[in-house]
Amino acid sequence: MTKQAAVTPPAAAKEDQRAARLAVTMSTIAFTICFAVWMMNGVLVTYLDDAQLFAFSQGQFGWLIGVPVLTGALARLPFGILADRYGGRRVFTLLMFGAALPTYMLGSVTTVNGFFWVSLGFGVTGASFAVGVTYIASWYRDRGIGTALGIFGAGNAGAAVTSILGPRLLSWLTDEGRRPEGWRDFPRIYAGALVLTAMLFYLTTRERRSHTADDRPLAQRLAPLKNMRVWRFGLYYFVVFGGFVALSQWMLPYYVNVYEMPLATAGLLAAVFSFPSGVVRAFGGWLSDRLGARRVMYWVLGAILLCCLALCVPRMKILTPGRGVMAKRQGVVTAIDERAITVDQRRYPYRAPPTSEPPATTSSLGLLPSVTSEHAVLVKVGDAVARRDLLARGTTRIDFAANVWVFTALVLILGIAMGIGKAAVYRHIPDYFPDSVGVTGGIVGVLGGLGGFVCPILFGELLRLTGLWTSCWMFLAAVTFAALVWMHLVIQRLLAERAPELSQVFERPRAEPS
Repeated sequence: MTKQAAVTPPAAAKEDQRAARLAVTMSTIAFTICFAVWMMNGVLVTYLDDAQLFAFSQGQFGWLIGVPVLTGALARLPFGILADRYGGRRVFTLLMFGAALPTYMLGSVTTVNGFFWVSLGFGVTGASFAVGVTYIASWYRDRGIGTALGIFGAGNAGAAVTSILGPRLLSWLTDEGRRPEGWRDFPRIYAGALVLTAMLFYLTTRERRSHTADDRPLAQRLAPLKNMRVWRFGLYYFVVFGGFVALSQWMLPYYVNVYEMPLATAGLLAAVFSFPSGVVRAFGGWLSDRLGARRVMYWVLGAILLCCLALCVPRMKILTPGRGVMAKRQGVVTAIDERAITVDQRRYPYRAPPTSEPPATTSSLGLLPSVTSEHAVLVKVGDAVARRDLLARGTTRIDFAANVWVFTALVLILGIAMGIGKAAVYRHIPDYFPDSVGVTGGIVGVLGGLGGFVCPILFGELLRLTGLWTSCWMFLAAVTFAALVWMHLVIQRLLAERAPELSQVFERPRAEPS
């Protein structure tokens, strides 16, 4: 009998394609679990504070929600370097195993300080994105990488998984509050999910044969830090990813405070923003492959800017001086009723102010501002008035309810744009930095993650200073505008450098007819 024939190149190519698809599938599942763990404190800390199981101050409350986000942001660069050096499969597996320990320990903490340090530990799950990008990029060096990274990035939906399922799981574990200490099993279940996912990931995937360890000195591997393009990509990611993470946590109190929603309803409406933003990321990768990442970013930043500008208009009630009622001739006020002031025999109609405010629930259904006029009577019966004396001072009332369904629709569009933008930003990296995907992706991820940590703090400070909940949209609009202008100026400069003849066509005046 002859020996079995060696694997032919076409067979090897098919095997690599199957392995690549499996790598994307398992990486997406692993990233979803990691992202759900990363966002865990948003649900858990809120529950513990509402149930009065921990005495969190307002400052501690904000920090405990933000600390895992900060750790995940800062850890993306070193984990990206490790993935370049040792391979994404090994590093991804060790990251999940390592994060499972502090996640499990969270169920045993009894002090706020303990809660802080353990949260600092499991926050490394946020670095899973930089590792996954490196691992997937090793399988897709040319065509299809945008789609693959977009599918992987759909793991952002882990935020919606935690926001929707987390409260229900806590309710079940605590037996509707009758067994308060049952919350301690919540992080332990998450830790078990990390361990199980790590085992499945390692057993079902493999490192690409062509992967070679990056033996370059650290200074050389960090060379992309000197490239301004990396920081520009980081600003884009600050908007699309940092804004997404920040708003995923900010939308719940926004609905509760601005629209007076019950907590459960506010949670469902907040998921309208976070869930589609994660899922649509795969479409963003495909779109970036077909149309080009730069063109997609133009549309994304433009859509974000327009949505934020529309959302800047707050719910408001404005009282401003209006048209008053003046006497047309001199005389004596003989009567005043609810509809008119009588001077001698002449009646001057006026509009009395309403006796009570309209219910908030009915005014919140309006689409456009309502404008009404009212008058405050300045005279009394028996007063002598001259021509053009003011009988009643006019006031114009403008009510704008910022319809909740229009608001939710705009937020949905915003979330979709951010989801597409997250894929488009990372589609740039393999083209410009093919040998430093992990490091460059780590740097960009750090800046985006820092946005997720810094933005809620800035939102809170802007709210304190202005008293406007819509100040968060004003801030995002300003940052998005800066990113859009920077991108456009760079593109114009590159066009002038690489195709000066083409760039002059747009400036050259049309020739006059002879």
